Amino acid sequence: MGSTIDAANKGVNGTASAKKPTVIFVLGGPGSGKGTQCAYIVEHFGYTHLSAGDLLRAEIKSGSENGTMIQNMIKEGKIVPSEVTIKLLQKAIQDNGNDKFLIDGFPRNEENRAAFEKVTEIEPKFVLFFDCPEEEMERRLLGRNQGREDDNIETIRKRFKVFLESSLPVIQYYEAKGKVRKIHAAKPIEDVFQEVKAVFTPEAEKVKHNTCVIL
Repeated sequence: MGSTIDAANKGVNGTASAKKPTVIFVLGGPGSGKGTQCAYIVEHFGYTHLSAGDLLRAEIKSGSENGTMIQNMIKEGKIVPSEVTIKLLQKAIQDNGNDKFLIDGFPRNEENRAAFEKVTEIEPKFVLFFDCPEEEMERRLLGRNQGREDDNIETIRKRFKVFLESSLPVIQYYEAKGKVRKIHAAKPIEDVFQEVKAVFTPEAEKVKHNTCVIL
């Protein structure tokens, strides 16, 4: 019996699917509010939200051989190989039936990015980057996770540091290709979504809404 990884090898880019799906990478530091905004995008624009972390956790929970390997790597503090995460994303895209996806929290670094494009032969339509000052993200996380050991100030700052060192090169790569849509994420949720909506509303529709017809 083939594993999830083997099944994905038929791939998003294989004979099973002639048309490549639309993929948008969603990046932002911890506490930037990207999860909340992804839920809004799904509701208003019909995308499917895929979280790399959720897929890894689901694979572990499944008890598969692959899941056990992932669990052991995480326990040992090792980074799960890009290919493993990419194959899970590929399989989720393939099995879903939708043709447009938000990939949340991935790629986490340059190596992830290059591997994703090589394995899937898909380039993202654009990268939605939730840009939020560190002080604001810190305030939100501390407010949201009162009493949680893993969200103390020291751990939070380590997570910020990892995000800056790993993910910013990915953002810079796509910025050079004109593919980054930066969202000012420090504002209230509804105001942030107005900015997000402007990114997702097709130009033609914007014109239609803004045109005044005089009879």
